[in-house]
Amino acid sequence: MSNQVLIEVCVDSVASASAAERGGASRVELCASLLEGGVTPSAGLIELVRSKTSIGLHVMIRPRGGDFCYIPEEFETMRRDIVVAKNLGADGVVFGILDASGNVDTERTRLLVELARPLQVTFHRAFDMSADLFRSLEDVCITGADRLLTSGGEPSALEAIPQIARLRAAACGRIAIMACGGIDDKNAAAILEQTGVREIHVGLRSPVASAMTYQNSKLSMGTVAGREYQRFDVLEENVRKLSNAVALARV
Repeated sequence: MSNQVLIEVCVDSVASASAAERGGASRVELCASLLEGGVTPSAGLIELVRSKTSIGLHVMIRPRGGDFCYIPEEFETMRRDIVVAKNLGADGVVFGILDASGNVDTERTRLLVELARPLQVTFHRAFDMSADLFRSLEDVCITGADRLLTSGGEPSALEAIPQIARLRAAACGRIAIMACGGIDDKNAAAILEQTGVREIHVGLRSPVASAMTYQNSKLSMGTVAGREYQRFDVLEENVRKLSNAVALARV
């Protein structure tokens, strides 16, 4: 992998984190409940991933699925989860807070950034749900966060190459812009070359067959029907393919 480009892989298990490391990733973003876009993982999972991997470990701090406008109790939960992540050896935390009008909640974000130090801080894709991306970029810079995760406000980075390039230019080096959204070995080089970003965030999850030989198809413990016996893992070979593609990018 090129030393100039950092690959972060979103994972929700020890197996996926280890596969990401073996495949050449520089960092993992550890989450739970990826069907909801990711929420804060358990203390046990953070501790075990930390003990099993040596690459960067950034922990999602998100108290629930849904929007990013949090009541006081949810904000307090985020504060406590940041302390837990720090104590368990995380290298960084990932969060985002908006107000009801779709603006970055700069005051509360700054408080969390200060609490997280000396850990790295990523403002996540709550940014893409904000009312004005370029105003939000300025607001995130004010909070002191280290990087901004974005698909340019579009479903995928490939659709938003010009927008991501403009955001990177507008950042003027004040904050790292990390591109995300459907990035894989087939499009990573084009996204890197055309946006100028040097960090990418990927999912790369593949369906894995359930080990259950008996399956009760009448019931579902979750809210998404038909997913009871379906799970996803990050596979080492897919991360390696991406790493090789990134190494060939003209950056």
